[in-house]
Amino acid sequence: MIKSVLLVLLALTGFSAHASVILQYHHVSAHTPAITSVTPEQFQEQMEYLANNAFNVVPLSEIVLALKAKKTMPPKTVAITFDDGYQSIADVAHPILKKYHFPYTLFVSIEPIEKKYKNMMSWEQLVALSKEGAEIANHSWGHEHLIRRLADESKAQWLARIEANILKTEEKIQAGTGQNLKMLAYPYGEYNQDLESLMAKLGFVAFGQQSGAAGIYSQLEALPRFPVAGVYANLASLKVKLHSLNMPVLTQNDSNPELVNGHWRPLLTLTLDMSDIDKNQMMCFIQGQGAKKPVWTAPNVMNIRAELDLPPGRSRYNCTAPSKKTGNYYWFSQPWVRPNDDGSWKKE
Repeated sequence: MIKSVLLVLLALTGFSAHASVILQYHHVSAHTPAITSVTPEQFQEQMEYLANNAFNVVPLSEIVLALKAKKTMPPKTVAITFDDGYQSIADVAHPILKKYHFPYTLFVSIEPIEKKYKNMMSWEQLVALSKEGAEIANHSWGHEHLIRRLADESKAQWLARIEANILKTEEKIQAGTGQNLKMLAYPYGEYNQDLESLMAKLGFVAFGQQSGAAGIYSQLEALPRFPVAGVYANLASLKVKLHSLNMPVLTQNDSNPELVNGHWRPLLTLTLDMSDIDKNQMMCFIQGQGAKKPVWTAPNVMNIRAELDLPPGRSRYNCTAPSKKTGNYYWFSQPWVRPNDDGSWKKE
């Protein structure tokens, strides 16, 4: 989706580099899969770092209000989010967050909780946490792959099914907690342009799992978060992300992550406000293919394309560049999701 004319006008009036960093966690445990976990010791270390370095830790809904108004938040603003509602959040993360008086958001799916899947909090626990200040937000009813249509399902039928799913989940959250935040975290970070349009229609702000800082250049229906788990749980690397800046993307050729018709090497074209960026220091990373310099077709227009087909499943292009003023990194990530050649989906 092309960015609004408002963002182009920002290039004429200057821009603020201030951004909000949204952290995404799943498990806080040493006994769950590392790819979706931080240990209790790592989580304590990270929260202590935020507290000791004067970070402005705020509810996610506060950042959303600022983004909707195209207002910048104070420097070093951070929101803490958890996907799925695992028991370790109540047992381990909540006491640490309470110690530092840090607000946080839980994105939950209803079915796994009601069916008492392993390691999930109960509905009663979620309601209790909400009464202590936790924000409870939408993660779909059954943690479905929302972009996937059922067999013989038309586009209209698919969109109607997803709309009913999201609204049913929101109604359940509101009935149990009194909260109706209209914030959705896409399960698996998967979305497409049709889902973005649906979220806009329903008045929802939505979040992916692509990395980057959120700010006035971000799309409200596909806001970035930094996943914190596994190899990305190291505090040294996390510090860089905590100080990251909102990449000043004025226009984008196509932000639709869903790849179709054999176009497995998508071209990404970005028009940027270059007032604080040296194009020679821009570097992109193609998941599974390593670092790659972008091609500049104009002083402020860059292209990046994979040299090999992206594999079935989820991939990303990440692009970063240091600020000429501060040395902190502008960060932008474009997610992609590709079906198999026969149109089926990779099994999770």
